[in-house]
Amino acid sequence: MKRYKIILAVAFIFPLMIFSQEDAEVTEEPEVKLERAAFESTALIESQTNVLNTKGTLEMTMNHRFDLVDTENSLIGIYGAANIRIALSYAILDRITVGFGTTKDNRLQDFNLKGAILRQTQGNEMPISVSYYGNFTIDARKKNQGYFYNTEDRYSFFNQLIISKRFSRNISFMVAPSYSHYNVVEKTMKNDMFAIAVGGRAKISPQTSIIAEYNQPITTFDVGTPEPGVSLGVEFSTGSHAFQVFVTNYKGIVAQKNNMFNQNNFFDGDFMLGFNITRLWHL
Repeated sequence: MKRYKIILAVAFIFPLMIFSQEDAEVTEEPEVKLERAAFESTALIESQTNVLNTKGTLEMTMNHRFDLVDTENSLIGIYGAANIRIALSYAILDRITVGFGTTKDNRLQDFNLKGAILRQTQGNEMPISVSYYGNFTIDARKKNQGYFYNTEDRYSFFNQLIISKRFSRNISFMVAPSYSHYNVVEKTMKNDMFAIAVGGRAKISPQTSIIAEYNQPITTFDVGTPEPGVSLGVEFSTGSHAFQVFVTNYKGIVAQKNNMFNQNNFFDGDFMLGFNITRLWHL
């Protein structure tokens, strides 16, 4: 009798085990692999890209803008007044980076944050990458050099969504709507500026790319509506550093400064030479 009970139990349990195994095999999902970042550097000339460094990476950035090329007796702007920004950023997580930068013109001190919201996958389960970039900036000039009756008059803010796609190993594209805010501006201006940037990269060799971007202001002012930003250049990159050299009509370097105050018309010849250098250390 005992033997029959054992046989009956085995006959009852064995099919359940088979069905359970089949269900596990059916529900097992294939591994989703992330696509490589659409760009080589964390910035595409003037705008941020979707690139975020791996956790524990320290990045140093140097941005340099010469004077306008048509400035008299300035050797295509090289002898003229330049604007410089030096910055450090640190990846506290694979998807979150924090940083600080200081800029020569207007003594701007910017505290920034960048984070990955969505990431493009190789199997196209997620066809695009979406990242956020924002900063809080303080104008550190002396009180008599600006409209600084209160401390908060020195504050400005920038927020941007970066939507990018890597179409192939050689072609990448991004579109980035943004919102800039200054606590205090001229009466003929508005405190807020909406804009949209588009940019792309075409790789022409393993380490060399053609890069370009265009930034269109959307908000208009009664007087002094800013001119669109136009930039075109070449990027040389390796695993730990990138060097970009380009022409641009943006001199402010800090994003909201460019968006709100740029009066250089690229197509009228108001442009300058510039370069960006980034260097990475994996701590």
